[in-house]
Amino acid sequence: MRRRLIKKLRLKDVLTIFIGSMIMTIALKYILDPAGLVTGGVSGLAIVIKTLGARAGINIPLWVSNVVFNVPIFLFALKTEGFRGILRTGLCWVLMSVELAVMPNWVIPTEDLLLVSIYGGILFGASTGILLSVRATSGGTDMLANSIIHYAAGKQVARGEGGAFDSFTKRFKQISYGRLIAILDGIIVVIGALVFDIERTLFAIISIFIMGKVTDLIVNRGKDARMVLIVSEKSNEIAEAVMRDMDRGVTSLHATGMYKNVDRDVLMCICSRRDIVDIKDIVSEFDKGAFFVIGNVNEVMGEGFIENWS
Repeated sequence: MRRRLIKKLRLKDVLTIFIGSMIMTIALKYILDPAGLVTGGVSGLAIVIKTLGARAGINIPLWVSNVVFNVPIFLFALKTEGFRGILRTGLCWVLMSVELAVMPNWVIPTEDLLLVSIYGGILFGASTGILLSVRATSGGTDMLANSIIHYAAGKQVARGEGGAFDSFTKRFKQISYGRLIAILDGIIVVIGALVFDIERTLFAIISIFIMGKVTDLIVNRGKDARMVLIVSEKSNEIAEAVMRDMDRGVTSLHATGMYKNVDRDVLMCICSRRDIVDIKDIVSEFDKGAFFVIGNVNEVMGEGFIENWS
């Protein structure tokens, strides 16, 4: 069962949720909806319902679908996660529904679907990243998937009882959170392809890809870095030189080489990209036969990098 860390809702968090929901509303109402780009989630389903209603001569605003589809999801989440678990997402849902209802129906004149998919993806991804930074989402498939996982993990299945329902619960327990979201969003994208056309669906996939990349950039806001592993008989000398000349911390890890069954110290150093050349020079100075490994690190938090975690 996924453990969720819940912190007190602060004014800063409320303002962040307001900004995130506003950006998401702009992306949905002024970019994705007019272009008919269904990118998954309840927002994508709302676009489908609005289009089908318009074809039948019925006006179904986005905010109506956003409320109607999210109500049962929130009730389910309330049962599985409790009030505190859905507070932030609930606030975002309310704000977004109000914004969709009251913001004017402006039309952005553009027929370039590529531009629409790019900028729609950037805005929607940015808003998602902003919301995730304060442990909130817009509800929809994210919350539904999380609630299903919580429910399946907490459900005690008695052997020989429950029949098909128990089998259904077991299967959901084995599906990861990310995969379940992908399945739910994929179903909505397929529905969008049936309502609109393949061309718009392909552009929607481009937008989904951009959303994911932008979201990652915002959520992983720490500095990227490099991790260096050094195996050498001169490990003490190398570590002292790196700490003295470069002012970088070095950690010694005890390891055993399985080929010769020899105990060795492995030096680990997290550094910036520009430090790599200097570290190579130091290692080469003391031991030209050292084993030297460089790896990419997506995010580093702590002294010397990003020290403010909030």
